[in-house]
Amino acid sequence: MKSFAAKAEEGVKGIDGKPSVGPVYRNLLSEKGFPPIDSEITTAWDIFSKSVEKFPDNNMLGWRRTVDEKVGPYMWKTYKEVYEEVLQIGSALRAVGAEPGSRVGIYGINCPQWIIAMEACAAHTLICVPLYDTLGSGAVDYIVEHAEIDFVFVQDTKIKGLLEPDCKCAKRLKAIVSFTNVSAELSHKASEIGVKTYSWIDFLHMGREKPEETNPPKSFNICTIMYTSGTSGDPKGVVLTHQAVATFVVGMDLYMDQFEDKMTHDDVYLSFLPLAHILDRMNEEYFFRKGASVGYYHGDLNVLRDDIQELKPTYLAGVPRVFERIHEGIQKALQELNPRRRLIFNALYKHKLAWMNRGYSHSKASPMADFIAFRKIRDKLGGRIRLLVSGGAPLSPEIEEFLRVTCCCFVVQGYGLTETLGGTALGFPDEMCMLGTVGIPAVYNEIRLEEVAEMGYDPLGENPAGEICIRGQCMFSGYYKNPELTEEVIKDGWFHTGDIGEILPNGVLKIIDRKKNLIKLSQGEYVALEHLENIFGQNSVVQDIWVYGDSFKSMLVAVVVPNPETVNRWAKDLGFTKPFEELCSFPELKEHIISELKSTAEKNKLRKFEYIKAVAVETKPFDVERDLVTATLKNRRNNLLKYYQVQIDEMYRKLASKKI
Repeated sequence: MKSFAAKAEEGVKGIDGKPSVGPVYRNLLSEKGFPPIDSEITTAWDIFSKSVEKFPDNNMLGWRRTVDEKVGPYMWKTYKEVYEEVLQIGSALRAVGAEPGSRVGIYGINCPQWIIAMEACAAHTLICVPLYDTLGSGAVDYIVEHAEIDFVFVQDTKIKGLLEPDCKCAKRLKAIVSFTNVSAELSHKASEIGVKTYSWIDFLHMGREKPEETNPPKSFNICTIMYTSGTSGDPKGVVLTHQAVATFVVGMDLYMDQFEDKMTHDDVYLSFLPLAHILDRMNEEYFFRKGASVGYYHGDLNVLRDDIQELKPTYLAGVPRVFERIHEGIQKALQELNPRRRLIFNALYKHKLAWMNRGYSHSKASPMADFIAFRKIRDKLGGRIRLLVSGGAPLSPEIEEFLRVTCCCFVVQGYGLTETLGGTALGFPDEMCMLGTVGIPAVYNEIRLEEVAEMGYDPLGENPAGEICIRGQCMFSGYYKNPELTEEVIKDGWFHTGDIGEILPNGVLKIIDRKKNLIKLSQGEYVALEHLENIFGQNSVVQDIWVYGDSFKSMLVAVVVPNPETVNRWAKDLGFTKPFEELCSFPELKEHIISELKSTAEKNKLRKFEYIKAVAVETKPFDVERDLVTATLKNRRNNLLKYYQVQIDEMYRKLASKKI
């Protein structure tokens, strides 16, 4: 069997109450030790400034301007043009009082100004603190105070919220810089609490009038404090140094360079995941390293397809929900084909998949199938797509396989956390044995598994599994102002992720469970709620699901957002002709959903206490606006419980009455 990872240390059996730990695995490029770091790339500023020297005239940042409610074509700033603005914005920051080590917030949607502000921070050893565009004022208030932010760059539509009375953080700010303009009303409102406001043009002008020499950081300086929204409690400030950022980018360069189809300065990335999230931030840093181009979506995820067609990206990264929607769109189109064409499509699919399973590259497995059927799907993704990467949560193997066969590009899963700079593990292109896995360790990190006895996971057992632990050079320095939490997750130099993984015989990592959100039911059985949500979410009737269990109860319940198309087909078969919202109130639909979830549980051999015994049907997907999910679309369990407490109580009341 081909091995994809190197075993650096053997596992150790636990004694005296200590858990067993599995072998330590490394990337094959690091088998005999981590490769030497590129001496020219030791900070985030090096990544950008070196590319300015090498690729001054390459397109760097692209955006679409909206005029009279019509979205225009992409406009571009070159590396040289961006660099000139970075120098001016950096000089203006110094002119308004920013000193090395000052914290600078960036609050708004992905756009060129976001990156220019970020690079200006790097140019003067300022600490960039992203503020989630999708978080409410409460979290922004907390982060500004906790990180002691003095200056903030803000999207114009966010300024009003920042100056609301319940957002107390504004009083500590010295300056607010708009991505565009500031209205006279808001400028006056800010001045009343002693805060100066600047338009982007005004700030650029100030920088030109008062130029300052750059003061680049050292590798050990803090690059950013990136707050993770988490699924409960206050956000955690993850401290990332310039060395960690630079090492990650160098490691990704080494990793990608080993493949025949390499990333180059001609590649184009479509940025739509929040820049305040580690996955998009590090993707862009890597593209800047290559002298490649980053184009930003125009702000509406519902019409992302339009940005894709206009930009024609070569690379897309997203969370599973994005790719699930792509998959659903393709499946819907297939259902509309006549039976003969659908039969041909399925035959071509099986033909190409068979050759891919024999080891052929996606591009060589069946050029005929690509020409007849699958190039049309690639065209829907802009026609130039070369790589799709899914991260943030597990992508179902069925959807990953479908995308690998039909999208005519490389499709891989990755794994990582903010604490590990995102890309802790990444799959190999065209290796079908990695289907459903997250690949192998990054070049500058190591991975091992640790025993979780209460869940029955043993890294030295027949099927090695346990909590994923990570150490290496692409790691956070700790949680800002929270040494207790830092000590809780870093033990003996290993960061404990809370995720449960399995190391396959070929050295590849697979995510199978979650240690956190583990609850014990009243009969003493442990249940991993996220794991169940991933399983039940595979059923076509489910669009969104939140599984809830109470330690004083013996049964699980759930809130389900059904898939409208599936529900409408179900209704048509039964002769119902009501709108979707009305159908969701039908007791027949509730029973149908419970039956479907039972079928999924049986198919996946779940234990009886893991079955869903009652559901509440919700018409609207869980969203960030109601604070029910994080910016990366993970369920915020505490908030969901508050929101649906009445329905939860009612479900348990009815279940109890059935027992009597």
